[in-house]
Amino acid sequence: MRRRLRYEIGRADREENANESVMSFLKKRGYSRHILTKIKADGSIEKNGHPVGARELLQAGDILTVELPAEEPSAGIAPVPMKFEAVYEDEDLLVINKPADMPIHPSVNNHENTLANAVAAYYLERGEGFVYRCINRLDRDTTGLLIVAKNMLSAAVLSNMGKKREIEREYLALVKENPPARGTIDAPIARKEGSVLERCVDFENGESAVTHYRRLAYKDGYSLVSLKLETGRTHQIRVHMKYLGYPVTGDFLYHPDFSLTEHQALHSYRLAFTHPVTEQRMEFTALPPKEWSAWSGFTDGCLPESLALHRYGDSG
Repeated sequence: MRRRLRYEIGRADREENANESVMSFLKKRGYSRHILTKIKADGSIEKNGHPVGARELLQAGDILTVELPAEEPSAGIAPVPMKFEAVYEDEDLLVINKPADMPIHPSVNNHENTLANAVAAYYLERGEGFVYRCINRLDRDTTGLLIVAKNMLSAAVLSNMGKKREIEREYLALVKENPPARGTIDAPIARKEGSVLERCVDFENGESAVTHYRRLAYKDGYSLVSLKLETGRTHQIRVHMKYLGYPVTGDFLYHPDFSLTEHQALHSYRLAFTHPVTEQRMEFTALPPKEWSAWSGFTDGCLPESLALHRYGDSG
C-alpha cells in the first residue's frame, strides 16, 4: 500500500514563510531531491486536490498531499518466521525489541536467521511487500530496541537524525566488578590487528569514540550500568567497558563469562526521537531479557529504582 501524506499549510507568522514553494516546504520536512525525483516518476503531489509542480507557491489554508511511489520488496531476503516483539508500529516506522542471537542483516554465514528475514515474514503474513531499512544497528547478541523505517521518507529523515545524534539511545549492561559511580570513556577504537571481528582501543589508529556510563546497582561481583553513546563505533560499549576493566558479562568475544547469562548482557533499553512525519516526541523503553532477573538487581522483571531516578545531567 502506498503511503499518502497530507499537510495543511498554516498561516505564516513571519514574512519569510509567505509564498513558500512546494519544493522548499517538502525539503524542510526531509524530502531529498532523490525522493522528489522518485515521486515525479511514480507518485504524485497535489495542492487542494489538483496536481502541482514543485515550484508552485503555497498559501495559508492550502492542503498539500504527497503520494510516495510504490517500491519493490527487498531482493534476496527470504521470509523466515521468527519471534520478535513489535513494540510500536504506524505507517512510517516499526520499533522492535530484538532478541539475542539474531543478526540485523544477512551475511555470508547468516542467510536465514536475521532480523531482516523475520521482518520480511512478518509483512508477508499480512500480504504486504516490504523494503528493509534498519535505522540503528545492534550486534547479534545485543538485545533491545531498534527502529525500522517503513518508507523512503521516514528512512531519510531518521537516518539524518541518526547522523546528527538526534536519536537518544540508552543501554543497560551487566558488567564485572564495581566501576566508579559515573564516568566518560574517551578512547578511539580500531580493528584489532589480525582479527576480522575484534576491535580494540587504539590511540594511534583508532576512530574517535566516547561513551558515558552510570553505575545503577552492585551485588556479588557484578554491576548494572546504564550507558549513552556520543559515537557509534562497532562494539563500542563492549570494547570500552573491557578497556576500563569492567567487561560486559556473557560477551563471547571480549569476556566469555556465562555465569549470569547465556548471551552478552547488553540491552538497548531506551529510545527517544522525533517522529519523522508527525514531528511528535516518541520515547520507548523495554526491559532486558528475563534471564537477567537471575541477578538480584532485578525483582519480578522490574528494574532497580535507581534507573528511574538517575538521568544523565542529573546532579544525583
